[in-house]
Amino acid sequence: MSSQTLRTLLADKLGGNSQSTILSADQSTGQQPMTLGDIEEHTENYLALENGEGKYRGMLTGAFGFAGLFFVFLSIVFWLDGRAQSAIENLLLGFGLFLIPFLWEVLRPLPLPILFNRRTRELYFEQDGELYHSPWDGIAAAAYEFHMVGPYTGGMRNAALEVLVHRFNHPEEQMLLSLGLPMGKSLDLQESFWEYLRSYMNNGPWFDEQGNNSASDAFAKSQLEIRYRAGQGLPFAWQRLQEKRQAAGGKNYLDYSSAMMVFGAALMHPMGVIQEFTYNIAKRRARNRWPDVVMERLREDGPTTRLIDLEQERNV
Repeated sequence: MSSQTLRTLLADKLGGNSQSTILSADQSTGQQPMTLGDIEEHTENYLALENGEGKYRGMLTGAFGFAGLFFVFLSIVFWLDGRAQSAIENLLLGFGLFLIPFLWEVLRPLPLPILFNRRTRELYFEQDGELYHSPWDGIAAAAYEFHMVGPYTGGMRNAALEVLVHRFNHPEEQMLLSLGLPMGKSLDLQESFWEYLRSYMNNGPWFDEQGNNSASDAFAKSQLEIRYRAGQGLPFAWQRLQEKRQAAGGKNYLDYSSAMMVFGAALMHPMGVIQEFTYNIAKRRARNRWPDVVMERLREDGPTTRLIDLEQERNV
């Protein structure tokens, strides 16, 4: 899986009309490391990137569960009013509005994340039950720009970051894997994200703003806070209000827009909490779907041989 193969694929894909850059594991892009909100987990042994529609899992349960809370409230009102039959009916309706979409979203397979294993220095990806991978050392990656034109948005510049992977035990079956959504990103941003991945794999698990090895995980935690989480709307709005209060010395800091921001966040908070709860349950169930050759390499005491090593041994 050489860079020349990647250049050929990009040339066919872009037709030479877009700006692109070839990236490597051992050469810096000159950018500072930065996440773009796509990192789901950053641990000592592996880094997980959200993949596909999985990041929206739980949204339906959050919306219907939020509506269900209204019927639960009505059931309490009816119960206190002595109307037991109406109370039971509304309670069952409220519970059903949560349970049905919850089971549907939790029991459906969640797309597995893209994994960067720091111990074995390789990348894993699963699609339609097939395992794809690439060794980190010598990985073929590229970032490129493209334009989208819409009737309402006009022209929008976007940038994609893709790596070349191949199917396990079938090296002739290759594909370009996108590391996150390209919408609204620039070439510089994608290069910064690549630097984050490089810093993790080469200098990690913890590193500073320049990508150098660090004993502290403070920078990684600050970057992970960029990731949007549905249940964090209210804490974020409250923090902004407290910062505004401190800046004003505690006087005349609460204006109409700030009050409405906190009120709106508080109103939507239950929906966000339900959505995040559903997503976390679905994510835990999905982790067990990785093949054994991946699961054992995610353990701290697991083997450190790469999948490409296994392929070479079988071909000997």
